[in-house]
Amino acid sequence: MDIKPDIIAAVGQTPLVRLNKVVPAGSATVLAKCEFMNPCGSIKDRMACYILEKAEREGLIRPGATLVENTSGNTGLGVAMFAAVRGYRAVFTMPDKMSLEKVNMLKAFGAEVIITPTDVPGDSPDHYVNVAKRVAGERRGFYLNQYHNPVNIEAHATTTGPEIWLQTGGRVDAVVAGAGTGGTISGIGRYFKSIAAPARIVGADILGSVHYHYFHTGTLPTPYVYKVEGIGEDIKCDAFDPSCIDDMRQVDDSQSFHMARRLVREEGLFCGGSSGSAAHVAVELAKELGPGKTVVVVLPDSGTRYITKFLADSWMRDHGFMEPDRGLGLVEDLLRANPRPVITARETDSVESVVHLLRERGVSQVPLVNGEALPRLIVHEIDLLRGLQSGKVTAHSPAREAANPIAGLVYPKARVEELYPIFNQDRVAIVVDASRLVGVVAQIDLIEYMSTRGR
Repeated sequence: MDIKPDIIAAVGQTPLVRLNKVVPAGSATVLAKCEFMNPCGSIKDRMACYILEKAEREGLIRPGATLVENTSGNTGLGVAMFAAVRGYRAVFTMPDKMSLEKVNMLKAFGAEVIITPTDVPGDSPDHYVNVAKRVAGERRGFYLNQYHNPVNIEAHATTTGPEIWLQTGGRVDAVVAGAGTGGTISGIGRYFKSIAAPARIVGADILGSVHYHYFHTGTLPTPYVYKVEGIGEDIKCDAFDPSCIDDMRQVDDSQSFHMARRLVREEGLFCGGSSGSAAHVAVELAKELGPGKTVVVVLPDSGTRYITKFLADSWMRDHGFMEPDRGLGLVEDLLRANPRPVITARETDSVESVVHLLRERGVSQVPLVNGEALPRLIVHEIDLLRGLQSGKVTAHSPAREAANPIAGLVYPKARVEELYPIFNQDRVAIVVDASRLVGVVAQIDLIEYMSTRGR
C-alpha cells in the first residue's frame, strides 16, 4: 500500500513526458517535467512546503502562527495548502495583473489576499513585496521571503534537480526552466554542478523582466510590464544565482501564450503561460542541438489559473495575440538587413579617443569593454557633452567616468517591437546571443530598416 499521511507528502515526483507535436523533425528529444501535477497545480508546492517544513523543524513556526508571502499566486497556493493542513493563518499580497482564478483559489483555502498595483517600481511602498514585509511585521507573521530566501534554491537542489537526473538516467544534455524568483533554475543548476553533470542549464526570461540583463551584465535594467504570469521579475532576487546557470534566453508574451496553447491542444498538457515560455526556449534549443540529444523542460503550473485569460480566444483577441502576423520580424532580421561591425571602446580609453571614434565611425554611442565577454557600460554623445560641460571629465579622463550602465539587452530572436520600450527610455538596444555581443541597435537603425522593408 502507498498511502500518504497528508496531501503535503504528495508534493514532487512528477512525471517526465515526451513532447511530440510541438517539436519539429530533426530536433533533439524534449521531455516535459510536468510540475503542474503537484497537489496545488504548480512547482511552487515544492518550495513552499520545503521552506515551511524546515522552519517548523527549526522552531521558527509555532501553532497558531500567521504565514505571510508575496506571490503571483502559485507560491501562495502551496503555502495556503500547507497552512490548511497544519492549522496556520495565511496572508498574501498579489499584483493586480494576476488572474481572478488565483485570487479565488487562495480564498478557498481560507487565506486573506491583499491586491497591490502591478506597475510600480520595486522600491515603492505599494510594491507587493514591500507590502508583504510590512504586513509580516505588523502581524508578527512568518515571512517566507521567496525572492531572497536561499532555502528556495535549496528546495530545488534537493528535490527537482535529483528527480530530473534519476528520471533521465543521467542522459540529459540540457535543462530549461523559467526564471521567476530564480529558485527553480538556480536549484537545478546547483545540483547538476554539484555532481559535475555536463548538461547545459538554460534559463528562460520574459521580455520586460530583469533576469536576462542581470545574468549577462551584473546590472539591473529598467523593467517594463508584460502579461505572462509566474515568470520574470522587476527586482534583483537573491534566489537567482547566475553562477549555477550556463545561459539565459528571452521569450515574449506572444511566443509564450501561443506555445502554451499548443501544449494544451496538441500535447494534452494543461499548463500555464510560463510553461509556454520555457517550452518555446526548449524547442529552439532542441532545433539547435539536433537528433540524439535530450532536453528537459520544466512546465511549472496548470492552465486552471488561466481559463479566462490566454486560454480564452476572446482574451487573446482583445489583447492583439490572435491577429495575423503583421509584425516587423525579429531583431536578428534587422541585424541581417543592416550588417555593421560592432564598435566598442575600452573603459580605460580616454574621452578624447572616444570622441574621435564616434566621429570617425559615424555613431552616437559606443559600449565600453573591460576584458569581460560583455560590456557593462555605454557612453553616449550626450554623456560626453554633460561630463565635459560640468567638469566631471576632461579630454584625458577614462571613458568609464562619463559612461552609464547598459540598460537595454535583447536576444536576437526577440520581436522588433520589443525595442520600443528601450527606445522610449532614450536608450539603444544591446543584442546578446550566448553571452556574446552581436549588435547595437539605435532608433535610426530601426527607422532605416522599416523604410527599406518590403522593397
